[in-house]
Amino acid sequence: MANRIFKAGTRNSPLALRQTRQVLDLFERIFQSLENVDAVSSPRFQTSEIITPGDVDRTTDLRESPADFFTRTLDEALLAGSIDFAVHSAKDLPDPVPAGIDWFWLPDSGDRRDVLVGSLNPKVIGVSSDRRAAYAARRFPDAEQRPVRGNIEERIQQLDDGKFDLLVMAGVAMQRLGLEDRITEWIPLSELETHEAQGALAVTFRKKDPRMTAIRSLFVKSVAFVGAGVCGGHCTLDGLRALQTAEVCLYDALMDDSLLDHLPENAQKIYVGKRLGAHSQPQDEINQMLCDEVRKGKRVVRLKGGDAGIFGRLAEEVEALEDFGLASRVIPGISAMQTAAADTGMLLTRRGVARGFSVMTPRLQSGGLAPVDSAARAELPVVFYMAVGVAGQLAEEMIKDGTNPDTPCAFVFEAGSDREEVFRTTLNHCRAGMVEDLPVAAGRSMTVPLAITPAKLQKETRAGLFIVGEIARYGFDHTLGALGGQRVLLTCSEALMDQAVQAVHDFGGRPVVRPLIKLELNFETLETFEAYDWIALTSPSAVRCFQELLLLKKADFRKLPKIMSVGSGTARALEKIGLGCDLMPESDFSAQGLLEAAAPLVKGRKILRLRSQKAGPELADGLRAAGAEVDDVILYENRLIEYDRCPEFDAVFFASASAVDSFVSQWGGDGLLGRTVLAIGKPTQTALEAVGCKADVTGTMATVEKSLFELARSVVVNTIQYG
Repeated sequence: MANRIFKAGTRNSPLALRQTRQVLDLFERIFQSLENVDAVSSPRFQTSEIITPGDVDRTTDLRESPADFFTRTLDEALLAGSIDFAVHSAKDLPDPVPAGIDWFWLPDSGDRRDVLVGSLNPKVIGVSSDRRAAYAARRFPDAEQRPVRGNIEERIQQLDDGKFDLLVMAGVAMQRLGLEDRITEWIPLSELETHEAQGALAVTFRKKDPRMTAIRSLFVKSVAFVGAGVCGGHCTLDGLRALQTAEVCLYDALMDDSLLDHLPENAQKIYVGKRLGAHSQPQDEINQMLCDEVRKGKRVVRLKGGDAGIFGRLAEEVEALEDFGLASRVIPGISAMQTAAADTGMLLTRRGVARGFSVMTPRLQSGGLAPVDSAARAELPVVFYMAVGVAGQLAEEMIKDGTNPDTPCAFVFEAGSDREEVFRTTLNHCRAGMVEDLPVAAGRSMTVPLAITPAKLQKETRAGLFIVGEIARYGFDHTLGALGGQRVLLTCSEALMDQAVQAVHDFGGRPVVRPLIKLELNFETLETFEAYDWIALTSPSAVRCFQELLLLKKADFRKLPKIMSVGSGTARALEKIGLGCDLMPESDFSAQGLLEAAAPLVKGRKILRLRSQKAGPELADGLRAAGAEVDDVILYENRLIEYDRCPEFDAVFFASASAVDSFVSQWGGDGLLGRTVLAIGKPTQTALEAVGCKADVTGTMATVEKSLFELARSVVVNTIQYG
């Protein structure tokens, strides 16, 4: 069993101690409420108060202090092993952090605006940064400025003692200490921009500590490497979806910048492009920037011209992430080579003319030119299409022609799909009809099937490539992230699928998309909505069908009644179609929670309850009991989708009772044996129990994101407890 004690280090100021307690509460909740975790063996957290140079030296102006003024002794304690992690205000971290130390930011940083505390007619203002000093000079040009030191309480005491008339401080720090009543004015960001780290909490730990790396995986997201193609239309749909949800985009010198228009309006765009002889940043700096943005908890897209896997320095950037245990995925784009060949008609595999092609560059990493003679070309990897069944004969021929028998080779089946499989071996073993474990370069941990028989290769009907060359030794690590590369079967309807796929990707899993239900609109639903005071919608699927109905009826959105919904997922779905949510439970995101929130408001009101045939009449009955007049209308029906075979998966996510019924009717309850079963909420959990199955994990809130977080949490906890 893994070490059960986590030792946290912190400064001894009241704010630092309160922030550390906030982090410990968050970490402790990670290990709570999971059925497979023994409470006795759950990790315990201890706190050590450590004095930093900034706590001892109370005279040095912070504008002149060293970068590690408030972190140095905590870093030393980490490296010495006396603590496992330290909690900081993120703005206190030096850039870069010392060698051997890793870090991440926690979510929900709070309001990052500065505030004014004291008189708005000051004679003396206390400032602690050039940024605040410049603002004070603009706002109060006649006031004297003096440096201020000490923790928040000490600074306020200096204000009360008359040393200063006004202070400029971080608003979130005042809030965390319960001192909101002392705030005189919040300063708009348009007047005083603050550092992005203000308000954020950062955790530092020893680099490659497996327990802390596992915990971090719940708070950072997998990076998406997106191939831009040579023009906007050559980026794939998956690439566009990644761009549309990005918070930060690091992009190259693109031939078509219009792809950047797909980014959200508030996404950060960072140019890191390279042209021959003109690099905006060295590669090491790009790698560092990429790792830093991910560790801040942001959803990062690395947008590369053409196809990222062809002369795109993809390996360096992925391996930089892997060095910190950070997950990534690659979304290929259409390369210049593919475009040129297809567009001009100079087809690289024209039948009867060319059976294949080579791709190489004459440029060395040092900038010089490399030979491109026959010997150099002979060292290039070879990719064979339609060759799986005759791979042994090809290996024999290549060895007879002088190729080293120990040359690595690999079989890749159904590349890019959720059924992708890779088998690695050498030409010699392939010639002998044996495909087995081949050590992978750079110490990368790869799960490689141990054997595949010649008979199976000859009968293999799946699309497969046979790759020969040193590149077959290499591979990216797909076991990173909170889900560790697990294949998660997503059974939900189209209304929820995009959210589910994104969440699985964020946590480093592999989505296996098989919607088991489809929604069919009930066209007999009411003609008008104006007679009602409220409409009750309790799922994103209901919202999607409601939108179709509104468009079909050409309804006036402005005349719609108020809308009540069951939770944040439904509220977001309403926002996407331009509607608001007028009533939602504060915490219990269920039909019962909505009923409790609505009961005081609906007496004598007329309510239209729109639902599926599976949802049941309980909410409508409860609203009637609260004094409302309710029309309970079937808006849509859930129809089962059938597949010819059950896919391979490690975990399955059920977002409805209908999906449970569809799975069991097709593949039986035995199809869930040995797999982790995730239910979105209690009704789905009950549906599983009704067919003799059990949910291993149930979402604490009935939303896609929270449910898949619970799945990721269970994987992380098991990794820490038993890994």
